[in-house]
Amino acid sequence: MVSKKLKVNSGVGQLDQLLDGLYIGDNVVWHDEAGSLAAVFCLNFIQASQAQNKPIIYVSFDRSPKNLLDKLGALAHYQHLIILDCFTFGKGSGSIVFLKFYEKKETELPCRVVRVDEPRKADKVMDALYGIHETLEGDVRFVFESLTGMQELWGGEQHLINFYSHSCPRLYELNTIAYWVIEKKAHSPSIRAQINQIAQVAIDLTVKRGKTLLTILKAEKRNLDTLNKPYNYWSKDLKIIFDSEKRSVGRFDLGARLKGLRTKRGLSQSELAKLVGVTPSTISQVESSLIYPSLPALLKMTEVLAVEMSSFFQESEDVPNRVVFPSEGAVHIKLPNLPEDSIQVGLLTPVDLEPRAEPYLIEIPPKKTLPTHFFIHKGEEIGYLLSGKLQLKLEKAVYTVRANDVIYLTHEIPSQWKNPGPNPARLLWMKIN
Repeated sequence: MVSKKLKVNSGVGQLDQLLDGLYIGDNVVWHDEAGSLAAVFCLNFIQASQAQNKPIIYVSFDRSPKNLLDKLGALAHYQHLIILDCFTFGKGSGSIVFLKFYEKKETELPCRVVRVDEPRKADKVMDALYGIHETLEGDVRFVFESLTGMQELWGGEQHLINFYSHSCPRLYELNTIAYWVIEKKAHSPSIRAQINQIAQVAIDLTVKRGKTLLTILKAEKRNLDTLNKPYNYWSKDLKIIFDSEKRSVGRFDLGARLKGLRTKRGLSQSELAKLVGVTPSTISQVESSLIYPSLPALLKMTEVLAVEMSSFFQESEDVPNRVVFPSEGAVHIKLPNLPEDSIQVGLLTPVDLEPRAEPYLIEIPPKKTLPTHFFIHKGEEIGYLLSGKLQLKLEKAVYTVRANDVIYLTHEIPSQWKNPGPNPARLLWMKIN
């Protein structure tokens, strides 16, 4: 019996909804018309992988290590990130300008950088790539930037397709997820068709009349109604917003409100559907504003999500001002990336409130270890340990937190939490939006 592949998130919620998430084994090809559109999706994928404490190999043919580290910014400061440098002795031609980078000590670098000394030979790149992979544990994440850079260095489409057609099946069997970026205009329709045929997922990014569009061309083992439909989106920094998330009907967008409330509770569409007594397809169609729920289903949604009916039809700023929130209004939150027996999380304010700071009460049982952070969050976070003892791991450092200590995170993402003590650790946690 073939085991079901594990689903993970891409770091972009609306993309996960359109694509039904990523699956371990996926090779995802990004056909980038402008040559710069795929970068923000890659960065969100890296950020999500870091939050899940997964090893990442970033293969660079077009950027020097220094340039790439600058591009990654805070994301470069991750102990499980490995940059495979195919640029310095590739397009960089071994120039002293680029070799100066390697005069630095390894301890001065934010992550590990491995130089390939013969990147013009595809087999040498393969040897380096899979040699590194053998040293890593778990499902490894890859970003290949870019297929176009490989072809330019190797001098022809045949070398590229040989490498790609060999690597994709191998990466699938190794239970990885790989992002491949290709500049659409730099390749023939024939090779792009061959690449799509081998990939599990193919996505087109293009610009028309000043708008950026995303189209899912292929998604294996998914029954999607979103294939070959262009979706408008825009991005700023790491934030990606699709027009469907901003679309409104009259004064409100019931679908968007339902999705926001469901996501805040940590429920998948399938989980919400089961609790409400409808099919996952019904929830998906409601959130996509394709249908409206029946009144009984809507009433059940308010009960499950612990909100008033008015929350579906009012923007957060329309909700009357509230000053005191009784303790019985707190709701249990599911964290999809963590087992429920290892952590209990309660949101202390109503789900339909959207304050600048969201307060959570977090309890970690004795002797439990969490392999990743609580949230995938891009803003500041502050914690106050009410009782017990905790250890948190940031990069290579381990910090001990005792009762009444304060934790302050700006962009850092802890890779591990541990309660080493005999008693539960209770933590007041603030997410600042």
